[in-house]
Amino acid sequence: MSSILTNNSAMSALSTLRNINSSLNSTQDRISTGLKVSSGKDNAAYFAISETMKGDSGMTKAVNESLTLTKNSVATARLGAEQFSDLATEFRDKVAFAQENKGGLDEIESDLKRLVADMGAIMSQSTFNGDDLVNAGKKAADGTTAAVSGTMDVVGTITPEATNPSSKAADREIITGISRDSAGALQTTKITVSPVDLNAQLETFNLIATDFAARAGSTADTDTSGAADGDEYLAAVLAHADTATKATVDAATSLGQSEKSIERQQEFLTKLSDNLDAGVGAMVDANMEEEAARLQALQVQQQLASQSLSIANQAPQNILSLFR
Repeated sequence: MSSILTNNSAMSALSTLRNINSSLNSTQDRISTGLKVSSGKDNAAYFAISETMKGDSGMTKAVNESLTLTKNSVATARLGAEQFSDLATEFRDKVAFAQENKGGLDEIESDLKRLVADMGAIMSQSTFNGDDLVNAGKKAADGTTAAVSGTMDVVGTITPEATNPSSKAADREIITGISRDSAGALQTTKITVSPVDLNAQLETFNLIATDFAARAGSTADTDTSGAADGDEYLAAVLAHADTATKATVDAATSLGQSEKSIERQQEFLTKLSDNLDAGVGAMVDANMEEEAARLQALQVQQQLASQSLSIANQAPQNILSLFR
């Protein structure tokens, strides 16, 4: 039965064309954005998970960037401590040389004072952007300026400073990553970076260099030990110099270990953020090969559906032939 009021063929063709156009619009959106899931309406579960993973990736990258500043501070301190240690070793060698070579004590004292000045200069430059990990600011444990570290007598015995001595800063907890527990709550991971106190060793070296020639050359026996004060002094300051040198090596080693830990963590964070980004991409990125093939097919379908609708719209015209 033909009807001039209802064209079922046209309605069917129009519905088909409307569905094809809708699919074509979706395909064009995926091609233009590169995303198959761009909002919650596309896939609510994938969208929620991907947004959480994007946030975690962003936080991971931010932590990684902040670790760069910390690593630069530690690297600067480590470099300074290593150079300080080299000078400390040279200082100890000159003290050892003086044990049986007392003819040039004045020259040795001059060298020792020059080394102490160089160590002080290196220590003061071993900070990064104001971050002091070597106690270049010569602080005590309470943050105030440290008192001069003790005194040394004629036989090389050091009396430590009892009030406000030099001290390293408190250990630092550095955030190295972000994680989530089973409930999805954020947690942080941390490592500890321990500052060092090069200033305490510098003060020891300074005590040794001060009046070195006069004390090392003394033939008096102040403590009535049977040995000349100068000999006792040289033996004592050699032990002090060796202890202080070992302390500088330990300081450089500790800073080097902290720097390496940060580098390992940064390497892991880089891989982790890449993995998170890859996971997000697997869920929400469009497969461009598939979308290109789908676009071609839909365009053909659109043309055929338009042709079908055109034919269906011509059907009522055929009714006129019945009245001729």
